Amino acid sequence: MESRMDLIHGSGVQMVQYLQTSYKDSQQLFIFVSFAADLRNTFFVFFPIWFYLCESVGIKLIWVAVIGDWLNLVFKWILFGERPYWWVHETSYYRNSSIPNIEQFPGTCETGPGSPSGHSMGSAGVYYVMVSAVLTLIIQKCQPSYKNWCLRGMLWMAFWGIQVCVSLSRIFLAAHFPHQVIAGVISGMAVAEAFGHIGLIYRASLKRYVSITLFLFFFALGFYLLLKVFGVDLLWSVEKAKRWCVNAEWVHIDTTPFAGLLRNLGTLFGLGLALNSQLYTESCKGKQGQEFKFKLYCIVSSLIILHLFDSFKPPAKIELLFYFLSFCKSAAVPLTAVAIIPYCISHITRTHDKKMV
Repeated sequence: MESRMDLIHGSGVQMVQYLQTSYKDSQQLFIFVSFAADLRNTFFVFFPIWFYLCESVGIKLIWVAVIGDWLNLVFKWILFGERPYWWVHETSYYRNSSIPNIEQFPGTCETGPGSPSGHSMGSAGVYYVMVSAVLTLIIQKCQPSYKNWCLRGMLWMAFWGIQVCVSLSRIFLAAHFPHQVIAGVISGMAVAEAFGHIGLIYRASLKRYVSITLFLFFFALGFYLLLKVFGVDLLWSVEKAKRWCVNAEWVHIDTTPFAGLLRNLGTLFGLGLALNSQLYTESCKGKQGQEFKFKLYCIVSSLIILHLFDSFKPPAKIELLFYFLSFCKSAAVPLTAVAIIPYCISHITRTHDKKMV
C-alpha cells in the first residue's frame, strides 16, 4: 500500500516533469535564480553593501543566514528528506509503471538531505531582513500615507515574487520537492522574524561570538556522533548523491553537511573578530566612518576584493584540509570587509589629506 509520503513525492515528481517540459526554454533563468539564492551571495554581496548603509542590518544578515542554515542542517538530519533526482530511482512507487525521466543539471546533485530547502530558507530569511529594513527606514522618515502603503505592498510583492522564483528553480532542477521549498520559506521567515527581537547580536563581545561558534559546532558534531553510535549515519545522503547523479563532476564536497556548517561558522567567527578589532574601531567608529564618501569607497572596494577572494577554491582532495580552509576563508570575508578594507581606506585618505595640507 502506498504511503502518504510516496503520494506527496510522486506528485512532486510530476511537478518537476511539468516545469522541465513546459519551461525548458527558461532553463538558464532557473539555473541563474538558484545560483543567486545561494547564501554565498549574502556573504560576498549583500553583507558588505548593507553593513555600510546600515550596520545593524548587515550584522543581522549574517546572524540570520548562519543560524538559519545551522537550523536547516539540524532539520535535515532529523527529517531525512529525500531529493527527487535520487528518489525516483529507489522508490517502489513506480513498480507497475516506468520510472519518470527527470533531467539533472550542475546544481541538482546536492549531497545533503532535502527537507527543508536550504536555498528557499536562506533566501526567505535574508530578503525578509532586507525588506523589513527598508520598510523601517520609510516608517521612520515619512508620515503614513497612501504612497507609503503602495510602496509597502510593492516590496512585499517583490519579496514573494523572489521566493516563488527561487522555489520553482529548486523544483525545476529536481533538487527539491514542492513541500520542501514551502517548509524552507516558512522556516526562513520565522528565523528572520525571531532575530528582529534579539538585540544582543549588535553588542556581542568576541568571547560571545567564540562561545556561540563552538556551541553550534559541537552540538552538530555531538548530534552526528550520538546517532552514529546507534547505527544511524547522518551522511546517508552523500552516498545517494554519488550513486544517482548522472555526472560525477556535479557532486561537490562543498555541498556536504559539514562543509556548509564550517563555512557558516567561519563567517560568524570572522564577524565577531572584525567587530571587536582595533582596526574596525579606528576606521569605522570615528567621524570619518560616518562620511558617505568613505562608506562608498568601502562598499566598492569590498565588492571587488571579495569577488576576487571568492575565486579561491580550497583543494578538495583532503577532506579535513578542505573543511579547515573553508572555515578560514569564510572567516576572512567579514574580517576583510569590516576591518581590513576600511582601515586601509582610512589610512590612505588621511595620508592624502595630510599631503594636501
